[in-house]
Amino acid sequence: MNAEAMEASKSKPRLIIPAGALVIIPLRNRVLFPSMIMPLMVRRQARLQAVEETVRQQLPIGFVVQRDPNIEAPQPKDLYGVGTAADVLRMFTLPDGRRQILVQGRRRFEIGEFLETDPVFIARVTMVEERIPETKEFEARILHLRQEAARALSLFPEPMNELRSMIERTEDPLTVIDMIASTLDLPSAEKQEILAMLDPEARAQRVSEKLARQIELLELSRKIGDETKESMDKSQRQYFLREQLKAIQKELGEEDGKGVEVEELRGKLYEAKMPPEVEKEALKELARLERIPEMAPEHSLLRTYFDWLVELPWSVVTKEEIDLPKAREILDADHYGLEKVKKRIIEFLAVRKLMPEGKSPILCLVGPPGVGKTSLGQSIARAMNRKFVRQSLGGVHDEADIRGHRRTYIGALPGNIIQGIKKAGSRNPVFMLDEVDKLSASFHGNPSAALLEVLDPSQNSTFQDHYLALPFDLTQVLFIATANVLDTVPGPLRDRMEILELPGYIEEDKLAIAKGYLVPRQISENGLKPGEINFTDDAIREIIRSYTREAGVRQLERELGAVCRSVATRVADGFKEPIIVNQESLHAYLGPKKFFNEIALRTSLPGVATGLAWTPFGGDILFVEATKMPGDGKLLLTGQLGDVMKESAQAALSLVKSRAETLGIDADTFRKNDLHIHIPAGAIPKDGPSAGITLFVALVSLLKGRHISKDVAMTGEISLRGLVLPVGGIKEKMLAAKRAGISCVLLPELNRKDLEEIPTSAREGIRFEFLKTADEALRLALEPEAPGGFSPGERLAARSP
Repeated sequence: MNAEAMEASKSKPRLIIPAGALVIIPLRNRVLFPSMIMPLMVRRQARLQAVEETVRQQLPIGFVVQRDPNIEAPQPKDLYGVGTAADVLRMFTLPDGRRQILVQGRRRFEIGEFLETDPVFIARVTMVEERIPETKEFEARILHLRQEAARALSLFPEPMNELRSMIERTEDPLTVIDMIASTLDLPSAEKQEILAMLDPEARAQRVSEKLARQIELLELSRKIGDETKESMDKSQRQYFLREQLKAIQKELGEEDGKGVEVEELRGKLYEAKMPPEVEKEALKELARLERIPEMAPEHSLLRTYFDWLVELPWSVVTKEEIDLPKAREILDADHYGLEKVKKRIIEFLAVRKLMPEGKSPILCLVGPPGVGKTSLGQSIARAMNRKFVRQSLGGVHDEADIRGHRRTYIGALPGNIIQGIKKAGSRNPVFMLDEVDKLSASFHGNPSAALLEVLDPSQNSTFQDHYLALPFDLTQVLFIATANVLDTVPGPLRDRMEILELPGYIEEDKLAIAKGYLVPRQISENGLKPGEINFTDDAIREIIRSYTREAGVRQLERELGAVCRSVATRVADGFKEPIIVNQESLHAYLGPKKFFNEIALRTSLPGVATGLAWTPFGGDILFVEATKMPGDGKLLLTGQLGDVMKESAQAALSLVKSRAETLGIDADTFRKNDLHIHIPAGAIPKDGPSAGITLFVALVSLLKGRHISKDVAMTGEISLRGLVLPVGGIKEKMLAAKRAGISCVLLPELNRKDLEEIPTSAREGIRFEFLKTADEALRLALEPEAPGGFSPGERLAARSP
């Protein structure tokens, strides 16, 4: 609670209810009888606070009917003089935010005088003491009432066995009278008249008369229905019954507000143009809603359910307008590079234009954070002129988040799929399932399994949400998923999607993106004008190299925003000259450099090799450090390594031992020393077989005392026969090597084909050497033994044609 709220609560006077007095709540069209349970809405804040205070003080509340239900702010003269004192059984909030209380009537009372009328009524009352008449006439009247009530309940279209058994089980005759009176279809004025009759015998006689009238109407209704049932079709019968109900309600003096509400819902139902089987079920639910009293708790739940049904876009379809040249312009304007992904999107749009009724593929955009996966979905929606809706799946661990909860649960709602369709207002939006690799299973179920039906074009035509319990056609929805990695996406789910990989950006790409997209956006978002700040290319390059280390451009935009905010501060202070942000002035805006080229420092000693790794955030440089110490031949591994990487280290050591004589390593070295392999950044888990060749070269470098060239980085899996096996993530690793300033990369021979996917600009300045065996890696990576030998760069040049 904040300070203002605490101060308000202290200054607000506490509600004081004198002895013999009650808080009076006016009722409009409903009468509460003793022993009856009734849900009531409390709309005014003052009344709600008064109810909460009386509950806290464990006092009853008085409920009195208004003489005129149309009066919004009744005065004491507008209330009847007899009411019912009731206890609050429960207070709860409905799904639409309104507050409802469940009360049970206890005793009649008569109002003596009103002690307070603002903001709530407080009146001094006299409780009515009721005695059961001990006469045979009264006993006979009660027996007759029980029999007539059972007869009336048997005439209803649906049996009301529970109410019938309650009347039969209730021993108190006064409670039986009130129970029957509360169930009669009478105007509130007539019910109030019965409530105000303090003589039990007279009250029983009046209820008996009203019940006889009710039975007469029910029998007449059944007779009319039986006579006309065979001669009318379904629509005529429904029309006649509605008109008959209106006539009965008019004769009884009831208002027809509920009938108007039901007719409005029926109109919305027909306007929604649901499929025939869905409309049939919806009409059944509407008939149930029409029969359930408004005060019943199920009424509000069923009404909420029906609102969901009629508001879903069963037949609303956004018209597609696919213009391929315009689509290319949109994609190029929104995203730099990503030519392969753009090509696939244009192909998809071309197929949609030629065959609009065809099934849409499920595209999955995979790449590190900040490369534009989510914004690509928005661009696709713009290019197709469709609505766009996004649903984040990060951290979702409950199947009900996808399929919804069943209506039997309190507060049940449809799942995220149906909610997204309703939000879009169209049955054919572009629906983005963001972070699909962040789904997790729990005891609530596996949400990824629920997505299998959603993302299968052959099954999602009859997708059933648990809340709706009706089929909804998802075939026209274009689903686009995004993920950082595919390893955590279950196989069956991955099989349903077409994977489009988005690689990270090289420095030239980031420079172009910053100049064309990020800098103008940050200038605008920080209240600056284009002429007030200018970034030089060298400044942007320095930010990329020394202040960010990422595959995307998200951190780059943050750093540009930090510079713009600093300049905005100066402009706001009155500085009017244009500000040029160059490489030298970055320190004043961003502080000292956060990253620097540590390759030369890391590899200054034997036993340190530079490897290439792939992470969920793109490619990265991986250093492998090896050292030896006196011992008995143990192998120590540190750096939070996974099982696969530990096995790669053991395989590398075994390969070195098996070739010790060939490599010129004394075999006693392994028996008299312990070897320790460490991969820095120990807080980050590392796994995979691609560091095998790096581990091998680091061990040989250590044991032979030869340095490894600081310009060489490598990746590849090794076998015990000394073969270098292919690995994945070549594109991301090459981009990482480019960012780190590596001039030579050693790759497995079987990965030669992967160079075709690497942009030409990313390959410039890097020499690629392809390995078949681990011996070739030693020749290319180790520095010469003799001072007069050749350098690695000279050896590489000699090998090139």
